Amino acid sequence: MKIFVNDKPVELISYEELDPAKSYDFIFSNLEELPTDINWEEDLLFHEPSHDTIIRLLYLLRTRKMKELDSITLVTKDKKAMKDFIKSRFMIIKAAGGIVSKKDKVLMIFRLGKWDFPKGKFDKGEAPGDCAKREVEEETNVRVKLGSHICNTWHTYTQNRKSILKKTYWFAMDSVNDSAMKPQEEEGIEEILWLSEPDAKTALINSYPSMRYLFKQYLKNQIKI
Repeated sequence: MKIFVNDKPVELISYEELDPAKSYDFIFSNLEELPTDINWEEDLLFHEPSHDTIIRLLYLLRTRKMKELDSITLVTKDKKAMKDFIKSRFMIIKAAGGIVSKKDKVLMIFRLGKWDFPKGKFDKGEAPGDCAKREVEEETNVRVKLGSHICNTWHTYTQNRKSILKKTYWFAMDSVNDSAMKPQEEEGIEEILWLSEPDAKTALINSYPSMRYLFKQYLKNQIKI
């Protein structure tokens, strides 16, 4: 599970998932409380952080700009318990979206000053794949065929003074008919483009870290429709 908090990735892993070849710049073990003198730089690893440490860590990430920080990894023997505890600190909202392909290009939208992929929240009782297909078609007016699940992304934000953790299910899709393609302006979408892989990577420089992570997963798995 990788959560993007204020655009910084926080990854929850078990000891079986800990890569011995990966190096970390700062390592902390069994902290009951978060020290005040931590250097928030590069890649940090926390072994078995306490609940108080996790709470403080999430608070600092949400309220401070840590420009030098690259990533935080939390490693534990009981990954499910840690995941459940973190989720309990937020209101969970579910959404779904897709990366639509047409030959060697993918569909991207420009919204709120950044390049993005189409997505939206679930309707009541809706399945992830159905939501993803509906939202993509509503936001782009492109008819699509639903393909394989790519991954899920998690990110936090604050709305009406509530701490939100948004889980988004992502699917590969194939364009069926884009002859009437147009942006859904009421959702703040200004532009839609078909972009080659190199152009998509360039566009994603002006995007969110979670979207760059998503696209890497899409390319890594070479998702086929």
